Amino acid sequence: MHGIPSQSTASVILDEILQYRRRFSAADQDLSAENRLVRHTQLPRIEAFVAQNRPIEFVLPAFPAKSPNPNKVLGEVPDMAEKLSLTFLNEVCRTIQQHYAPGARLTICSDGHVFSDLIGVSDATINVYQDQIKALIRDENLQHLAVLNLGDIQEFSPLIGNYDALRDTLIKGYADPLDAIRDQLISDEDGTRLYRAITRFLFEDGLLPDYQGSKTALQRDARQRAYGVIQSSWAWGNLLARCFPDAIRLSIHPQPASSLKMGIHMLPTKDDWLTPWHGTAVEIDGSFVLMKKAEALEINAEPVWIDGAHSHYQVTTQPRAEVA
Repeated sequence: MHGIPSQSTASVILDEILQYRRRFSAADQDLSAENRLVRHTQLPRIEAFVAQNRPIEFVLPAFPAKSPNPNKVLGEVPDMAEKLSLTFLNEVCRTIQQHYAPGARLTICSDGHVFSDLIGVSDATINVYQDQIKALIRDENLQHLAVLNLGDIQEFSPLIGNYDALRDTLIKGYADPLDAIRDQLISDEDGTRLYRAITRFLFEDGLLPDYQGSKTALQRDARQRAYGVIQSSWAWGNLLARCFPDAIRLSIHPQPASSLKMGIHMLPTKDDWLTPWHGTAVEIDGSFVLMKKAEALEINAEPVWIDGAHSHYQVTTQPRAEVA
């Protein structure tokens, strides 16, 4: 009988996360069947924390840096999109604590330095972004969140500041060969989706206002870099699995229902792959949605400034009441 309360608590915790699960878009997918698969994989992992009365531990590789393309984002630093997303993640943990006294903690494993050489963002820009993410967490009192950087891991700490050496050490110690990754992506439907999504991000990020080359050449370059980004990202995941062997692994991308990783939406978005650092927050009649900056301008969204910085956009579709 002792196991029944723990199992019940674990199920409630998993249900809380499943509300926000990021899925692949497909009309033929059965949500109930998917959720059963997710429960089969994740429930025992959560039950292990509950059985030991430990805080549920989540890790989320995310928040690398803003896209370099000004048609997608407002600038290089966190804005309302990040603030809303971080607040949401903290709220999920806070809600879990209402069901389970030890609560939950979520470590954001910032992966900007992991692949900055491949995404066209400098390590200095990433440092500013990461520092402001930490400041947001502190200023908003998001007590359930922490940030982990590649250099924060003991094995890598002697290399802090030498970002090429950090990346090289990660690849040598934790990455699969590029040929093996290519074969895996090509042979797996979900892998192919991931490869196409990363290629699209890199292609879009490269379409800068001053880009003079051909789109064909940029597409070819994006395809090649996508393999490297995925290799680096998976190496980071392998390292995190070693550092957090019991943690529930969340992802910014849709994941197969049977995966150890669960995709999670942090903001409503029309695009299952869009993230806060590839888009901007747009408030429409009081509710926020994530979209690219160019899309916000197409619907005549108005910029909103907070403390002298462009924070987000706003659209009002409801007619205003006339003043008598």
